[in-house]
Amino acid sequence: MAVSLHPEPFDPLALLAACTGQLPPGGHGAQAVFIGSLRDFNEGDTVRAMTLEHYPGMTEGELGRIEQEARTRWPLQEVRIAHRVGCIAAGEPIVLVAAWSAHRAAAFEACRFLVEALKSRAPFWKRETLADGRQRWVQGNS
Repeated sequence: MAVSLHPEPFDPLALLAACTGQLPPGGHGAQAVFIGSLRDFNEGDTVRAMTLEHYPGMTEGELGRIEQEARTRWPLQEVRIAHRVGCIAAGEPIVLVAAWSAHRAAAFEACRFLVEALKSRAPFWKRETLADGRQRWVQGNS
């Protein structure tokens, strides 16, 4: 499956290797990858963790629409989107986005599109846990 949500920590490089291993040899000349992790700071505060909430079904549907849009805009052999949900500790991977194409321009452009579309369109709600124990909702996605 090109889109997956993960309630537990995942290894983005293992997911990437598994996907690459399923592609026919020589079928692509370029692979562009973005891996995003939870940073330990935001708005001048130390962040210990973040809870990423979503509506099952709705979130996967929107991620699928984003994937399909990329496939219609660029000649891609494969797309992979993996996203964490639930409680995420600082430093843990949140998202893996990868695009495979015959040429680097399409792979780069599609990967950037996927990341930006996730940030602006994916229905996730983020609540940070700060170093002092306070929690706050993150306003805005991009």
